[in-house]
Amino acid sequence: MTENLDSFYDYLIVGQGIAGTSLAWHLHNSGKKILVVNDSSLPSSSKVAAGIFNPLTGKKLVKTWLADDIFPYAQTFYSGLEEKLDAKIIHQTSIYRPFRSIEEQNSYLSRTSDPGIASYIQDTKREIIPEHVHTPYGGMEVIQSGWVDLPVLLEKSTEYFTKNNLLLEAPFDAKDLIFSEEHVIWKDKTFDKVILCQGYLAKDNKYFSWLPFTPVKGEILEVEIENITGDQIVNQGIFILPVSGTACRVGATYSWENLNWEITEIAREELEEKLKPILKVPYKISGQSAGIRPSSHDRRPMLGIHPDQPRLGIFNGLGTKGVTLAPFFAKELAEYLVHHKELSEAVNIKRYFSLYFR
Repeated sequence: MTENLDSFYDYLIVGQGIAGTSLAWHLHNSGKKILVVNDSSLPSSSKVAAGIFNPLTGKKLVKTWLADDIFPYAQTFYSGLEEKLDAKIIHQTSIYRPFRSIEEQNSYLSRTSDPGIASYIQDTKREIIPEHVHTPYGGMEVIQSGWVDLPVLLEKSTEYFTKNNLLLEAPFDAKDLIFSEEHVIWKDKTFDKVILCQGYLAKDNKYFSWLPFTPVKGEILEVEIENITGDQIVNQGIFILPVSGTACRVGATYSWENLNWEITEIAREELEEKLKPILKVPYKISGQSAGIRPSSHDRRPMLGIHPDQPRLGIFNGLGTKGVTLAPFFAKELAEYLVHHKELSEAVNIKRYFSLYFR
């Protein structure tokens, strides 16, 4: 009996958030036959994330992990998709950080002597100060930053995958996977390997529930800000991201408890309490959304192959920096799958194998 080649695929990718979408593009571009399965009725943190990429973060102005490598690659990846999908996906814009005190001003300015940080800070002579923001102590303009329009990226990718018969809209349950030494069968289709890109929902998957997921709930506000000037992002404890005209996103909160997808009054009050001292102009809240970030115990991505099931892999744990981590490590995972290039120890799930075998 002749095998039906139409039902054979190299890879089944489960989930079409930023992780699954990035991996799907890399494997597709490498010439592999893929099928992405996605259940759009399930909540997705990628669909509500602001998508900001920022090379300098935190109160201590720390350079983002691997920024010198992952930021240029993300730029190349998203720019390539813009051309392929004929859509505006990546928005390059600076991030203005108003100083909260003279002490913070002195602390930040002293950090600029570090060459690794200086390249991400705008020359004060060329600095743009947003007129709608209070800046009594001045501020600092971070460059090589911006945001990715994740809803557009996911929507346009969905259209492409659907048109090319690479996407199946359906529920997925890992219990339906049938493994053998030669392949994996799922719903009468045969695959060489299955890669789970399920985000927060991976915690419910029996094959990888042993991984130390540390999910974090976050909420953002949709805000109309009057007399806003430019497209510059403002960051002072919270971010203010201009999206279009006077429409902005403001966020985000962090909660390790009550991990659900419901918006809360507490989060709205917290964000407004931080927003009011920053703005010099009136604003109006027009919406609110919540998501659960799929973070890991050590705040590093988790990718690799199951310790006892060589045809099952995972790509997860992107946390708050998914828009830059996803393309870079999707490339690394694709090179591992296709060309057997070793994964970085910092992200390989082998670092957690002791938890599984225990």
